[in-house]
Amino acid sequence: MNNKTFIFDLDGVIVDTAKYHFLAWKKLADELGIDFTHEHNEQLKGVSRIRSLEIILELGKKEVSKADFEMLLTRKNEDYLRYIEKMDENEILVGVLDTLNFVRANGWKIVLGSASKNARPILKKTELLSYFDAIVDGNDVSKAKPDPEVFVIGAEKVNTKPENCIVFEDSVAGIQAANTAGMTSIGIGNKEILHQAKYVFRDFTEISNEFLKRI
Repeated sequence: MNNKTFIFDLDGVIVDTAKYHFLAWKKLADELGIDFTHEHNEQLKGVSRIRSLEIILELGKKEVSKADFEMLLTRKNEDYLRYIEKMDENEILVGVLDTLNFVRANGWKIVLGSASKNARPILKKTELLSYFDAIVDGNDVSKAKPDPEVFVIGAEKVNTKPENCIVFEDSVAGIQAANTAGMTSIGIGNKEILHQAKYVFRDFTEISNEFLKRI
């Protein structure tokens, strides 16, 4: 089947920007006098920026005005952007480049399906932008995962039917979105957490070229 399309999430799949999100949220939480740990951070995976801030404020039992809420969102994003400013190709997660090269060599389509509004600058900094036939990010969608909108738009952009799309995701919400869209879901990470995926691998080094051909 040569009309396969491989759709990649960004954070935690291609690059580990999760650590920068954590640092930016932690800095904000500290300034607000809220205790924010790596365990708390798990609640923010695959969640929008607005909902993430709501969760942090709930943790600290704090309420802020609408204006302050917007100001805090902006401040967090500015801190995050300062962190990713320093990114380069060394940030690409292990095995990803081999997979991208194999998929491209076989003439299959490659799409990005990410909630991140900073996807394009990150792909530029890591020198991956040229691999993608289409990019759908947080600027293109109105509904967050587990709504399948981001993947459905991605498939439409490269004219591929959902059943011919394979999605790589590291979050439960992302796996649910892929399944709802009728696509083949591949979890990257913990099997116990991502058990709703059709296949789960610890990372891309576990994914063989034979598997990519067969799927």
